[in-house]
Amino acid sequence: MTARIPATIVTGFLGAGKTTLIRNLIARADGKRIALIVNEFGDLGFDGSLLSDCGEDACQPDTVVELTNGCICCTVADDFLPTIEMLLARDPAPDHIVIETSGLALPQPLVRAFTWPTVRHRTTIDGVVTVVDAAAVAEGRFAHDEAAVAAQRAADPSLDHEDPIEELFEDQLSCADLIVLSKADLIDAKQLAEVEAIVRRDARAAAKSVIGTPEGLPTEIVLGVGAAAETEADIRKSHHDLEGEEHDHDDFVSFVLELPEAASLEALAASVRNAMGEPGVLRIKGRARVAGKAVPAVVQAVGPRVDTYFAPGTDAGRLVVIGEKHIDRAAIEARFRA
Repeated sequence: MTARIPATIVTGFLGAGKTTLIRNLIARADGKRIALIVNEFGDLGFDGSLLSDCGEDACQPDTVVELTNGCICCTVADDFLPTIEMLLARDPAPDHIVIETSGLALPQPLVRAFTWPTVRHRTTIDGVVTVVDAAAVAEGRFAHDEAAVAAQRAADPSLDHEDPIEELFEDQLSCADLIVLSKADLIDAKQLAEVEAIVRRDARAAAKSVIGTPEGLPTEIVLGVGAAAETEADIRKSHHDLEGEEHDHDDFVSFVLELPEAASLEALAASVRNAMGEPGVLRIKGRARVAGKAVPAVVQAVGPRVDTYFAPGTDAGRLVVIGEKHIDRAAIEARFRA
């Protein structure tokens, strides 16, 4: 009987550090054939090109499969399962499959997908890895304050459910086998302990947590968890599963912003930071042109943090803006022009 190919699902909120974690895994693959499935929310792929441009033999374009047709957890039958079947049909087959979900994806539907008849005897979920932005949690962007929620509901009758971002954060934690606390170097020991307490509140009892580093984690920590998570597909429930609802992403929107050439890297960062200040904007990412530079600048922005650096790539001059459904596109564009 042929051994089942292990798969790792990497999930986590927008900008938590999933792509960085995977790039470091590739760099430390030591000959292991790792196939990557990268899912983007919106019409413009970006993380897949970051991975395929990483400079390692293991992440040439033919080993990176990018799905941009909506959130992967909502297109399992149309996109995800055919992609898994395509990878399993390769000769030689990959040694390991790594799936990077969109920051808006629920991991639970993917776990259930591995029970599908065409794949369940050929693959196993080695582990669900949830990357948590420890600095963001320390700043209170995912606080679990029931009293505050109750006060908001009392003040506004229209608030008859929890914030969807908070629910998504909880769902990603409750499905994890391994939780990676990224950006822990940006907070002190007391804050880190508080973040760990918040994470444990929603994590499964069996889940382990580790502190991430800017250099990544050893491959054997992330790959080789041995969870066989698909065997628990019926008990790993999301909020929507528990409430008997269908999951959708009407709470989030994305659009592609065409950006003119920036005068400098500093001016570009200032424009992005200004746009991130618009209420409801969650993340901005992509590549932009900078005057006098032969290669584009990569933009990665989440919350108050804006990272810009030069790296080869395509689609320069186009940024993806992701936010809550009521964001004002005109106001965001005006902030860029300002």
